[in-house]
Amino acid sequence: MKIPAIRGYIGDWVYYTTNLTFEQVSQYVSRVDNELHNAKNLNELIQRSITNNFKGIKEYILNQPEVFFNALVLAAYDSYPDWIEVELSYDNNETYNVGLLDFPDKHKIFPIDGQHRVEGIKAAIIAKPELKNMQIPTIFVGHRNDEEGLKRTRRLFSTLNRYAKPVLMDDIIALDEDDSIAIVTRDLIENHSLFAGNRISKTHNKAIPPEDRHAFTSIISLYECNREILRSFRLILKFKNPSVRDKVRLQDYLKYRPTDEELAQFKTFTFDFWNSLVNNYENINEFVKKEIEEDNSAAEYRNQRTGGNLLFRPIGLLPFVKAVNRITHTTKTPIEDVIKKFEEQSFTLNTKPWKNLIWDDVSKTMIMGNKNIIELVLIYKYDQNLLKSSEIEKIKKKYITVLNLENEEVDKVLDYI
Repeated sequence: MKIPAIRGYIGDWVYYTTNLTFEQVSQYVSRVDNELHNAKNLNELIQRSITNNFKGIKEYILNQPEVFFNALVLAAYDSYPDWIEVELSYDNNETYNVGLLDFPDKHKIFPIDGQHRVEGIKAAIIAKPELKNMQIPTIFVGHRNDEEGLKRTRRLFSTLNRYAKPVLMDDIIALDEDDSIAIVTRDLIENHSLFAGNRISKTHNKAIPPEDRHAFTSIISLYECNREILRSFRLILKFKNPSVRDKVRLQDYLKYRPTDEELAQFKTFTFDFWNSLVNNYENINEFVKKEIEEDNSAAEYRNQRTGGNLLFRPIGLLPFVKAVNRITHTTKTPIEDVIKKFEEQSFTLNTKPWKNLIWDDVSKTMIMGNKNIIELVLIYKYDQNLLKSSEIEKIKKKYITVLNLENEEVDKVLDYI
């Protein structure tokens, strides 16, 4: 195998940058065997690290016309490839760092970084052989099969894999053109009054900083709420047409951009949900009517005196969206009607049922440990008949604990809700 390459240097490594076709990857690149350890059981640990993630890569290759990968990092051993220099002259300069890598007949190539991509490529061309001529950028480094060579390659293997970070949620929301939730979340931020300007907190996590007195919610919280709205949207599509694309898992659904028609329907569905919230809740309607840049526009709805409004807290907004969706699908009631009925409930945190459950009125702080019960409490307040007996019992046990009730008061616990 002869392939054109460019030679480069970094640290004490010499490396060669080139391309391999998918067919070459399949034919010549092996799994890590005894290249990193002499002990069989240690190499088995590395083999087990190759998870079923490669199947997702296979599907990505097969289904994404704009498929692209960063470079594989491969090592060759048993016999080094020969480097055949080619003199390149330009603008009175000369370089000998362009040439051919010539691999002898007996050689072995294994991945230092990109094990899952290699296995995904192999699986993809088995399923679709016509992809064999696609090319992936590749970097070759040398490997010596002695103790020092093993240590050196192990160190590079662990360094490249240890510092590989998952894509941040911020980047997915800002850039992903396949994730329906990210696309519609961006649209809401750009075009919906509830999330305009500083009404959306740009923090790197779900919580809103105490000093932020402008935001309705955080961008991460909005994405998570829209995820639940997408679940509801997909259930409706599935009910209308059981054979639609919605049979795929949500995790897989988000990897591929839906049709423009389906995306437009989801956008309308999502905007309608948030419009219903604005139109039917006095506090949120008042908030939206304020000037976007008005100082402390959210202060009265999220404060340390009363705690403010449940929906202005990420800990409350997501369970609310979940509760609305569950009620909608259980009762077949339109979303707007469900939201409208919730207006009858008190969402002020220093009143029951929220006081002592998620708001400590003594320390004037949020109680984060009980967030998993909020959705059930909301549904109970809407119509307790929608809950299973086990769910009502779960609510009772939680309130018995947080209210520190005596035995004779236990039967009255639901009166607090």
